[in-house]
Amino acid sequence: MKTNLKKAALMVTGVLLGGSVFAQTNDAGSGDAIKPFSGAGAYNTWSIGINGGLPSLNLLTGGHNGFNHWQPTAGYGLSIRDQVVHSFGISLDYNGGMVKGDVSGSLPYVTNNLGNRYTAFSTKFNQVSLNGVLNVATVDYLRRKNAVQFYLNGGLGVVYYTPTVTGYNGGDFPTTASSSFKSSALVMPIGGGVKFRLSDAVALNFGYTENFIDANSFNGVSQYPKTSHYSYGYGGLEFSLGAKSKPSLQWSNPIVGIQNEYMTEERRLQNQIDAQKAANDKLRSDLDATNANLAKFTTDSDGDGVPDFFDKCPGTPAGVKVDGAGCPLPVAEAPKPDVKVYVTEEDRKVVRDAIKNLEFDFGKATIRAHSYASLERVANLLVNKNFSLKLAGHTDNVGSNDANLRLSKDRAESVKSFLVSKGANPSRIEATGYGETQPIATNKTAKGRQANRRVEFTLF
Repeated sequence: MKTNLKKAALMVTGVLLGGSVFAQTNDAGSGDAIKPFSGAGAYNTWSIGINGGLPSLNLLTGGHNGFNHWQPTAGYGLSIRDQVVHSFGISLDYNGGMVKGDVSGSLPYVTNNLGNRYTAFSTKFNQVSLNGVLNVATVDYLRRKNAVQFYLNGGLGVVYYTPTVTGYNGGDFPTTASSSFKSSALVMPIGGGVKFRLSDAVALNFGYTENFIDANSFNGVSQYPKTSHYSYGYGGLEFSLGAKSKPSLQWSNPIVGIQNEYMTEERRLQNQIDAQKAANDKLRSDLDATNANLAKFTTDSDGDGVPDFFDKCPGTPAGVKVDGAGCPLPVAEAPKPDVKVYVTEEDRKVVRDAIKNLEFDFGKATIRAHSYASLERVANLLVNKNFSLKLAGHTDNVGSNDANLRLSKDRAESVKSFLVSKGANPSRIEATGYGETQPIATNKTAKGRQANRRVEFTLF
């Protein structure tokens, strides 16, 4: 077992050095839009893989196998993996197939520790193991997109195997024609490989695993104290699970996310500075013009409170009420009695549907198009029944307090603007933002934060 562990350590070191030397070629998406420290909920972390390959006792490391002629056989596998962080995941793996071999050349048979002789074997096996998967060189500092990924894997599991051996029927120690038995043992798989990203959801996977077995009869011939191990070289496909709107965590480049956030904030601050400078220049120009023309704006010949410069009806008799242009106001009609309109359950359903369907672009106050229809029904309700509406915007606690307060206010104002554009009375709509101050669920989970990102409608 010590010899096998030494070989495994050398193999792991070789794959690690290989993964560090080769540069990645990045030409696919990597979740650039995700803000840093958004948590695993912002990514797709689960994936499922299938593979096929060649299991062997002689392919690379050989093991203690005395059968010197390997016969190619088929193997297959299935894996389910959760990417815990960018560089590390946990995988539940299943492998099955058959390993075959015989003797040729100058070695006519294999002898076990009891003196029995054998000429060939075939072993059927099924293996289940839990493995850690370490992604090597997952961040590309030369390009923005990740497309190639090297990895190491290792873990622990159980292998169930049924070896069948063919006896040697000549010489001094003849044996039976064939014999078989069933057994199981602990197994330690160690290996590595490389993945090629084909699309947002599919990757091509090539790998090699050496499986060290805590037993000495995997090939049906006990050669105690030596222990058994077999290799598995494979190729297959890996499919990412989850929403199409989320990037895969294992392919994302966190450096790009940090850069994008910095550049976005830099542009926002520069735009704010430019806007403030333009506003200051305009104020200065307006003040100069006001001081230059102050005299002609103060004369009021008819005493109606409107300076002559703006008075379109000069000479208004004293005591007559005038409008802003200096013209007499029309006589007001007698007020009409108010007609009471009540909020019905159907009206409340229209509002609930609008809240349910309301969605914004990520981190913005832009209403998504599929929300328009339910908002138009709310606008029709406000127009037809002359209701009043209060809009209250809320966010989760991700980001600064000022940014969250501003975003919640902007989203409420965006809904108000849409309703006004459809004919609603702006004086009957109040839009307020509360930021992260009024959560309705915990901000410690992705589901709770999603519930806290909302705009509440109050109809009265």
